[in-house]
Amino acid sequence: MSKLICIIDDDLIYQFLINKIIGNSKAGHDVMFFKNGKEALDYFALDLDKNLPEIILLDLEMPVMDGWDFLKEMSKLHIDKTDIYIVSSSISHEDKEKAKAFPKIKGHFSKPINSNKIQEITKAPKE
Repeated sequence: MSKLICIIDDDLIYQFLINKIIGNSKAGHDVMFFKNGKEALDYFALDLDKNLPEIILLDLEMPVMDGWDFLKEMSKLHIDKTDIYIVSSSISHEDKEKAKAFPKIKGHFSKPINSNKIQEITKAPKE
């Protein structure tokens, strides 16, 4: 089943790479990209019913609005249909502990994420 996947990451090379990996999954997922959390939130806020993806792959270190600030703002929206996965170059123990405050976070992955992880994420049943 095709899903809308949102990549929030300021690294254009990673955006290109993850788009190729998702495209090679042959599941027909749609992908949208944002360079920081503010761009994503501004787009989602235009129409929460239509603009929200099923899955967000979120980097933590970005300019303008980082992943943590994005998570704080998203939690205020009380959205049920979107699962969030942290995808970062470095997932520290402290970050994993901090992430426990955000129940929408369904997992943590180190970059680069591979096609097996994409398949695992997109097949995960909704709670």
